[in-house]
Amino acid sequence: QVQLVESGGGSVQAGDSLRLSCAASGRTFNNYGVGWFRQPPGKEREFASAISWSGGSTYYADSVKGRFTISRDNAKNTVYLQMNSLKPEDTAVYYCAADRGLGYSDRVVGTTANEYKYWGQGTQVTVSS
Repeated sequence: QVQLVESGGGSVQAGDSLRLSCAASGRTFNNYGVGWFRQPPGKEREFASAISWSGGSTYYADSVKGRFTISRDNAKNTVYLQMNSLKPEDTAVYYCAADRGLGYSDRVVGTTANEYKYWGQGTQVTVSS
């Protein structure tokens, strides 16, 4: 069992930056692939970014590519999402998710919600224009 807790959300202006953190507890985190998803108000949850178990592979949705950077520190059991040049359309609840099934290869990342077993409770990001 892995428990995930997101933090770092908040209300910012367009063009600002935020860094989200996803802290894991319960089990060793370094065999888990991790993803960030987001759910804009009134919309379906969507994929934002993912990282392989050691950080060797990353993947981004087109909507965040070039602005967001995912990274991880397995010694701290934490995955980060650095979000720069934020836009109002980035407003959403951001969730991190993890799954050990994605940890068999450092070239594997999960880009769909059904690939992940463990989810955090989410953190709100609001970007105003």
